Amino acid sequence: MGKKPMALTGALLTAAMLTVAGCGGGGGAVTGETAAAPSDPKEVSGEIEVLTQRTDLVKNGVLKKYAAEFNKIYPRVKVTFDGITDYEGEVKIRMNAKAYGDVLLIPGAVAKNDYPKFFAPLGTSAEMAKYRFSDKTEVDGRVYGIAQFGTANGFVYNKALWRKAGVTSWPKTPREFLAGLKAVKEKTGAVPYYTNFKDGWPLTQWTGNLGGVGCDAQASNALAGAASPWKAGSELNTVDTLLHDIVAQGLSEKDPTTTNWEVSKALLAEGKIGSMMLGSWAITQMRGAAKDAGADPADIGFMPFPSQKNGKFCAALVSDYQQAVSAHSENKPAARAWIDWFTEKSGFAEKEGVVSALKSSPMPATLKEFVDNDVTFFDRSEARTAAVNDIDEAAEIGLNKQDYRQKLVDTARGVEKGGLEDFFAGLNKRWDEAAKTVGD
Repeated sequence: MGKKPMALTGALLTAAMLTVAGCGGGGGAVTGETAAAPSDPKEVSGEIEVLTQRTDLVKNGVLKKYAAEFNKIYPRVKVTFDGITDYEGEVKIRMNAKAYGDVLLIPGAVAKNDYPKFFAPLGTSAEMAKYRFSDKTEVDGRVYGIAQFGTANGFVYNKALWRKAGVTSWPKTPREFLAGLKAVKEKTGAVPYYTNFKDGWPLTQWTGNLGGVGCDAQASNALAGAASPWKAGSELNTVDTLLHDIVAQGLSEKDPTTTNWEVSKALLAEGKIGSMMLGSWAITQMRGAAKDAGADPADIGFMPFPSQKNGKFCAALVSDYQQAVSAHSENKPAARAWIDWFTEKSGFAEKEGVVSALKSSPMPATLKEFVDNDVTFFDRSEARTAAVNDIDEAAEIGLNKQDYRQKLVDTARGVEKGGLEDFFAGLNKRWDEAAKTVGD
């Protein structure tokens, strides 16, 4: 997984739609005991295991340093970390028994309605209202997870390269964006847009624009039914049409089957690639790549999706993985103390350049351009995530999986038969038929 945070970012994790096999493992031991926030740090003790997909932060000792800071406040709690490369696959298996850590990131494989079987409630909806995205893990009025962080979506781009191409302001429409890419290709010789097709997961980042296109906080919830999500004028139609047109007009890499995520970061930093669609979590990584390549980190910019409402750009903030306390943890107060401290006191979100889950926190420095240009931020509601996921799974589309957009790219470059209208019609048919088969 390398250095990529899983922002299936809320993208991120409506991604895996499977149900945990043998969900009932250990279910009888679940008490429903609330993992309440402890009032006195000195009274909290015990050893907790924290599961994480950030294997890089385990290997380089960064998380150990966070634990040392945590221990200055909670000296009687021992924190250990288990970095898991195939997080979704391995944790799904572990959850058939009780041994899945004390603190973990809620796998996308767990159906929302099953959260009470596996996780301890953290508080009521009202008590957890100070956190962004709390509705994503709310079941029957109780919240089961707190987001690691949030992310905005947009195009990470090389500002120096775009200036060289004569594009000095953000495109306001998809047509203007395509014109900008053409200018980059014609005037600089660089690859205007890089799909990262082979690694696949970057294609899922396009879903993060849902809500941002029309400045609609309910855009995701609106899919919970026979909504024909790709009908003309819809947000997903706008988003996926742009990706299709980029490829169809020869504005992406020549052979998408040979792309490489790690290499792409250096290529963007060096001005050999013009832009990539990613969450704002990627800005810090790209600037780090620029520094490593001897390029200017300040050349790495971030632009919103080319769409405006009432003359303003919008950016939906979406949740990354949600941290939860295992229902089987024997040290729930210590586990809850870690989550609260990590969310509110660790400085992790600020350092990573992502949006804090705490609503009172300011936007990160990485989004300064958005703030300075009056981009409208809003939290995209995930209240109906369970229903949307059920339809998506039944339709076998995968809004946050790479497969359907890889097929979209292949359609655009002529490898797959058919045109864009037929492609969208097929998706709408599958979605609407699936919506009739699942309970709402």
